[in-house]
Order: sequence, then structure tokens, then C-alpha cells
Amino acid sequence: MKVMFVFGTRPEAIKLAPIILEAKKHFDTIVCVSEQHKEMLYQVTNFFNIHIDYNLHIMKNSQSLFDITSNILLKIKEIYETQKPDIVIVQGDTTTAFAAALSAFYLKIKIAHIEAGLRSFDLYNPFPEEANRKFISAIATYHFAPTKIAYDNLLNEGIKKNVYLTGNSVVDALYIVLDKLKKTNITPEALMSIDFSKRIILLTSHRRESFGKPMQSIFEAIKQIALEFKDIEIVYPVHLNPNVKNLAYDVLSGFDNIKLIKPLTYPEFVYILSKSHLVITDSGGVQEEAPAFGIPVLVIRKTTERQEGIKANVAKLVGTNTQSILRATKQLIADTSTYNSMSNQVNPYGDGKTSQRIISILKESK
Repeated sequence: MKVMFVFGTRPEAIKLAPIILEAKKHFDTIVCVSEQHKEMLYQVTNFFNIHIDYNLHIMKNSQSLFDITSNILLKIKEIYETQKPDIVIVQGDTTTAFAAALSAFYLKIKIAHIEAGLRSFDLYNPFPEEANRKFISAIATYHFAPTKIAYDNLLNEGIKKNVYLTGNSVVDALYIVLDKLKKTNITPEALMSIDFSKRIILLTSHRRESFGKPMQSIFEAIKQIALEFKDIEIVYPVHLNPNVKNLAYDVLSGFDNIKLIKPLTYPEFVYILSKSHLVITDSGGVQEEAPAFGIPVLVIRKTTERQEGIKANVAKLVGTNTQSILRATKQLIADTSTYNSMSNQVNPYGDGKTSQRIISILKESK
């Protein structure tokens, strides 16, 4: 059987990497990237030693959703027709995943959707991801749900054929990286400026729906935390998007205990994550990764499709309001019992065997 993986962003690459490595043991495996992200994407593929067979080269400055979707549709058709894969495998909810799945559907190629069934039930939050994943669910052949909630979401939508509960492959990737980090036990050079004697708050903020006033509010909260808690070190790997980067440096520059650093490689990010006391994030992947280390997560979004973390009390949804973020952060810094109640829980997202389950299911489908 011939399978083709199509992805374009770093989060997709992280979650697909262990599945690609497992697939190569059993299938004729082709890897195609869109370059929806560029530098950050290759950091991951290089680390996992994943060979890229096709590159759509769609990356350009200030590209719109129209650009990404139309360019992928036009460029990937010829590759599908040349390679004739039996299954196209996409992950999550990016525009790359949606466009690659739609192209496969037009050519009547089977689609396997990794991390299927996530829902926020708000079509514009996150945007455009909530719509993308619903579109993919409508045309996919195989639905690999990471959690029982995601699995049930699919069933409730009337999707009942080839729906599987597999766990989330982000935990598989995390374990691979942790194993390598343990063997070196050296602080990455990109993190040498961080004062690890302090409690570390790791910040990630990049979502499209937060551009403008919501992100301004987030950064104002971070500034107030830095002013009030001098014994806290806030580390923010700043996203390259100018909508994020320019505002971050305008609001957060000039503080001794706020470190604005360049985007990290995946191993570097796992290292700082493992050393953190608290995570403030709008990232879906980080919501899944941090609980593996027993680190509480404050989710700076209006909604989250990862309700498992909220229900398991490993994460708290605080929105983008400055005062809401401040209150929740102060409580976790000052109240040991609240902190311990969130940090001493089991990660609800996976056990590190997701890739094996998915490939085993696809083997049986031949």
C-alpha cells in the first residue's frame, strides 16, 4: 500500500513525525510539504530525519487563506495523479490539511484524518481551524480520534464508520525527544540567557483570532505579572508573524524578567517546557504536551476544543482579558494548593503508542 503524508506547519510535523517513522516500516511512504510554515517546519523534519519527497513551495510573505488554499489545490493535483497514493494522511485542522484532503477527495483518494473529532462548537474560534476540521471530517475515510470526547463528537455528528480512538501522537513525539534530551543533559545554547534558578512561566501566543486588541490584552497581563513578581522569569519564543512579533516587542521589551527569544527548535522547546513552572498558551499542542510534565496550563483563548484538559483539571480556560489572565496567574503563583491540584494529574491525551495503533489499523484495512 502507498500512503502519502501532506502537511505544512510545525505542529503538524511534530504530530505526524512518529506516524511517518512507523509507516515507513510497513508501507511505501511519500512525504509532501506545503511550506505553510518554513523554517519552523524544517527544524522538525530534520530532527526526526524525515525525507521530504515533494515541496509545494507555497510560502510567501503575508499570504492569505485564499493564497494557501488555492495554491495547494492547484499544485498537489499533479503529484496525486503521478504517485497515485492509496491513502492521503493529513493531521489536525490547518488550511494545508483541509486543501490536501479536498484535493484527494476530488480524485477519489481515501483520506486518513489524524486528530479527528476536535470541536470548539464556535465556527470562528479558532479561525479557520474549527471549520477546517469539520470539512475534513465530512470527506475523510478514516477518523483517528485522540480522545473519547473527540470520538463521541464524531459519532454525534453521524460519522460512525471507520472511527477509532487512538490517543494523540504528540505524546509519541514528546517521548522520542525526551529520550534524546536525557542522553545529552545539556542546556541548549538558545536558552543560555534564561535564569533557571527562578520559576519559569512559558508563554506562547500566536493565534490569528487574537491579532489586535485580544493580543494587546494578553501582553498587558504579561507585563503586569513581570512588574509584580520579580522572582518569576517569563520566557516567550516570539512567533515570526509580524502581527505578533511587532506588538510583542512594543509591549514587552525592556523588562529584565521577560525574555523575548527567537522561535525555538522542537527539542529546545521541549527542554524549556520541561523546566517550566507554569504555561500560558493559545497553542493546542502545548495544551497536550504540558500535562506530561505535570505543568498547569492557562489557555488564553475564548474557547478550546481540548476540553479533556479542562475536565481533568490540568488546564484552565482564562480567555484574553487582562484581568482574567492576571487573576488566574497570581493564584497559581501564590496558592500552592491550587497549583498542586493542577500539577498532580494524569495527562489525558495519550500514552506514547498512538502511532503504532494508527498504522496497525491501516495495515488491517488493506
